[in-house]
Amino acid sequence: MTSRRDEIAIIGAGLAGCLAACFLARRGYPVALYERRSDPRAGTTERGRSINLALSERGLDALRRIGLAEQVMTDALPMRGRMIHPVEGEQQFQSYSAAGDRAINSISRGALNNALLDEAAALPGVRIVFDHRLVGLDPIDGTLSFETPQGPVAAKASVVLGADGAGSAVRGQLLAYGLLDENVDFLDYGYKELTIPALGGDFALDPDALHIWPRGTSMMIALPNPDRSFTCTLFWPNEGAGSFAALDSPAAIEEHFAQHYPDVIPLAPNLVDDYQHNPVGVLGTVRCTPWQVYGKVGLLGDAAHAIVPFYGQGANCAFEDVIELDRCLDECADDWLAALPLFQRRRQENAEAIATMALTNFVEMRDKVASPVFQLRRRVEHALERALPGRYVSQYELVSFSTTPYAEVRRRVRRQHRVLGAVVGGAGLLLVGAIGAALSRGRRA
Repeated sequence: MTSRRDEIAIIGAGLAGCLAACFLARRGYPVALYERRSDPRAGTTERGRSINLALSERGLDALRRIGLAEQVMTDALPMRGRMIHPVEGEQQFQSYSAAGDRAINSISRGALNNALLDEAAALPGVRIVFDHRLVGLDPIDGTLSFETPQGPVAAKASVVLGADGAGSAVRGQLLAYGLLDENVDFLDYGYKELTIPALGGDFALDPDALHIWPRGTSMMIALPNPDRSFTCTLFWPNEGAGSFAALDSPAAIEEHFAQHYPDVIPLAPNLVDDYQHNPVGVLGTVRCTPWQVYGKVGLLGDAAHAIVPFYGQGANCAFEDVIELDRCLDECADDWLAALPLFQRRRQENAEAIATMALTNFVEMRDKVASPVFQLRRRVEHALERALPGRYVSQYELVSFSTTPYAEVRRRVRRQHRVLGAVVGGAGLLLVGAIGAALSRGRRA
């Protein structure tokens, strides 16, 4: 059992790492939080890498537990539904909830990270060390090796937690030792950010919605910011027609947007410059097992199970990891040798469930949301939710507005769809029977 006097090392001072530091410090552990970057509170963000967060109930639940939710929500912008932008015709709003009263929240990733850093730094026993890039890890004795601007640095910890993202150095070290299996499944898609600035000091688009330009095999989305701008993200194929590789000149960029995103051009004066100079990011799903070794080294958040961003659940899921780890430490009396395997058993099925749902939602967002059939299905779902409150709940509401485990969400939605299919099928048979009887009567007459 780890003594509460033994230091816990967390690699990665991003969202999950900072939250984990807060939870562990509140349990009485001294925590060393190592980050390869410089302190983000003192510098500028990398161009085109902001990706706003859609903070929903799971993330808010974690922030409430450390008393930070109210502060974070001060600058949040609630989005109550999707605003669909067709190539031609009127925009269409699709509410996220049956009553139209629930919202996911557009949050600056950088601002949230800074708030969590401040919270962690203010807690006794937490030290945060920047400009430390992990290059070595002994998973048996917890020895750590870092590269820093001042040269190599060695450290040691009783437990090491990798919260260092999809490209986790901790996971890479365990892989090098042959202690885990890893699968990284990249999409043939990337992402690139653009900006729609404020227009006359106000929002150029409706700030109460997540805006989507669905184009079949690609899409663009836009989320509002407190400065009344919008951060737009293109999710396009990497190669082929209509891909990032295909647009290699200002004329090609302008022509493509005029054809596929005509309403964006007058709103984005820096469109060509943003497109040419902002990087293309990769999209993929990370799966690995085990998430821990020897009760000494563990992975959480994207380091264990990175997912694509199309359900807005990456940070929310990582925050839920921290809550579950805290719960496992409670149940195991802070015995990490027991707590880390228990954490994996409880979270791995849920991580896989949201990974699958996020991939499915990409197809829905880029293609189906503009379909009349999809829109009819959403109206039917909302009608059922109003008619059967608490008994029929859509997948989106269960994922975004509850803390129901992701795997249970999938099971419940399957049950609901089976029942709904039986009801609809039965009604269809009754209707066919009624029509047949009427036709028979007509012939006899």
